[in-house]
Amino acid sequence: MKFLVFRRSEPSNPKPPQQPGSGLGTFGGVYTPSILTILGVIMYLRFGWVVGQVGLGGTLLIVTLSTSITFLTSLSICAIATDRVVRTGGAYYMISRSLGIESGGAVGIPLYFAQAISVALYTIGFAESLQITFPQLDVRVVALITTILVTIVAIKSAELAIKAQYFIMAAIALSLVCFVIGSILLPEPLAVSDIDLEIARSTVKVGFWQVFAVFFPAVTGIMAGVNMSGDLRDPIKSIPVGTLAAVITGYIIYMVIPIFLWKGAQTEALLADRLIMQRIAIWGPSILLGVWGATLSSALGSILGAPRVLQALARDGILPPWMRFLGTGNGEQDEPRIATVVTLLFVLIAVGVGDLNLIAPVLSMFFLTTYLVLNLAAGLESFLRSPSFRPSFKVHWLFSLLGVVGCLGVMFLIDAVATVMAAIIVFGIYIWLERRELEAAWGDVRQGIWMALVRMGILQLSYTPDTKNWRPHILTFSGAPTKRWHLVELASTFTHNRSLFTLCTVLPSGSRDPVQCSEMEATLREYLDRRGIQGLVRVITAPDPFVGAQQLVDTYGIGPLVPNTVLLGDSQSSQRRDSYCQMIAELNKRERSVIIYRSNQSGFERRKQIDVWWGGLNANGGLMLILAYLLRTSIDWRGAEIYLKLVVPDETAAQAARLNLAELVEQLRIGATPNVIVSEGKPFPEILHDSSANADLVFLGMAQPSPELNYPEYYEGLQRMAEGLPPTIFVLAAPNFAFAEILQETTPAKS
Repeated sequence: MKFLVFRRSEPSNPKPPQQPGSGLGTFGGVYTPSILTILGVIMYLRFGWVVGQVGLGGTLLIVTLSTSITFLTSLSICAIATDRVVRTGGAYYMISRSLGIESGGAVGIPLYFAQAISVALYTIGFAESLQITFPQLDVRVVALITTILVTIVAIKSAELAIKAQYFIMAAIALSLVCFVIGSILLPEPLAVSDIDLEIARSTVKVGFWQVFAVFFPAVTGIMAGVNMSGDLRDPIKSIPVGTLAAVITGYIIYMVIPIFLWKGAQTEALLADRLIMQRIAIWGPSILLGVWGATLSSALGSILGAPRVLQALARDGILPPWMRFLGTGNGEQDEPRIATVVTLLFVLIAVGVGDLNLIAPVLSMFFLTTYLVLNLAAGLESFLRSPSFRPSFKVHWLFSLLGVVGCLGVMFLIDAVATVMAAIIVFGIYIWLERRELEAAWGDVRQGIWMALVRMGILQLSYTPDTKNWRPHILTFSGAPTKRWHLVELASTFTHNRSLFTLCTVLPSGSRDPVQCSEMEATLREYLDRRGIQGLVRVITAPDPFVGAQQLVDTYGIGPLVPNTVLLGDSQSSQRRDSYCQMIAELNKRERSVIIYRSNQSGFERRKQIDVWWGGLNANGGLMLILAYLLRTSIDWRGAEIYLKLVVPDETAAQAARLNLAELVEQLRIGATPNVIVSEGKPFPEILHDSSANADLVFLGMAQPSPELNYPEYYEGLQRMAEGLPPTIFVLAAPNFAFAEILQETTPAKS
């Protein structure tokens, strides 16, 4: 498996810092493209219909609600932009640096295609509006020529494109002035002709939220300026000022126009005539100039923004390696000319297809998804209060949360099906990027989220042991895991990926310094990852491995979240048996359960039979049954049979024992099979070997350490008894914990 590391989003030969006075300013780089995208074709061709449908009051409410969502998103953008320099890629750059490279790519790729296809939508819209005046023109040919001309302007330079937008802004301003003057000078509202009256009467009346859905895209142009972030002289200053100014300007204009529409035309005329503003204006052709300017400015803004997103995606390694050339920049302004040419080819194909109305709702969803994720990023950063997030433009996280809710609500209001389709596409890209295991050199907010959740969870945990929710949190002392991998597999099987498992190694003091220990921990984590094992790693140094293990048990964990079970390998060395048994006794004093795995095999074979030698439900018996059940319900041991074995002296005792064991097994619901064995005078070791010869794993309980018991001598006898058995686990349950209550909620059955 390859691990790709991408160190930065800047080009491999980054451009030198811009000289004072170079780059685009606030007005030309942010305000102009944003306000021109906001004041678009909906204002000219659909605003009259909106007023005719819901009246003046309803229209002003729609404008206010729509702009509120855009304004909240703008606040989130301002917070992120004033915390860090927003480089090439705009919204993609912001999201990837806040929520991670996968989230940024999942939003950035659809955002690029949405912006690119938007160019086709706008140029086709321009061609269709031009055909109203010149019917002999072919819409597709005009759209293709317009797309090429707009792209040439963008390739020439961003500054030239911005200068071209100044003329467009002048045309839009002229049209609005002519419209307002015309409305004021009208002696009475425009009436409708008989034809228009029929059209008005046939127009279907729709509800408030349907009208809201039609109007809302008119106020979603705030990303046009953000997408130019890499070309700005001072993005930290320009993005907040220019974006908020454009939103406020757009709100004022959209609040004023309905008043003059209401004054200038009757309701039927507003519903029937898409170009009602042309009839109201003192100079009608100015409205056509405005419509053409609006479509061209939107196309120009999209052809400027889309290649810059593509450039950033290529530089961050989001795109496949063979597409890295798309990250190349040209000139002092690092302009993405190669990415622009590729975008042009894609747009020409889209224009050639023709009718793009079917996918237009999905494109709107991608834009709104971008707004939603930007609000989410800003809200999480603000809520977590990470020391690294220090925006000069401070926004409370509640405002960003309102922006998330508003964007999500509007998405479903506009088109629920398109919303679901967009979500599927975004999540699909996220999963694809996650599987590629991209690594970024920058941090993101996800670590902060997990830290906050972990803190919250730990503070909610009780220090009192809870039998209802007990799981084995395991410390595994494996030494070199490559030599004792069966211990790692066993621990992972017991945890079911639901509890904590920590792989521990104790190195002799002086053999490693702290840096080398950290490097070894990283190597072991990678080793676990490659084998699909979810676990933590801890490497320490100590003068004695057994003393080091005790120290680690004492210190490892946080609050009530500490390991409750220690998994060890069997010690075969007679010279170290005393220290080994002393460690077991100390771990038992610390109320930790001890599990010792003994085997001469490298692993398990069939995984079909588990023998639990029973001595009662309390203490070791309860823990052995729990561990056997966890094994049997794991993937590797699924289908294995648990045999609950009990030795009695004679047949009379056997009859009562069989009844008790059968009742107990039924009550415990772990799927075990009771097996009562009459000793007939045979010693237990002989019975053990005869009965468990074909088992795949044997569980045996251990005596509790006590001053009266010579534990090294006892453990040596236990080892001799287990000699020649299949893989065996010695179990020593933690004292003062009712393992029986985990298995049953009522009064324990007789055992």
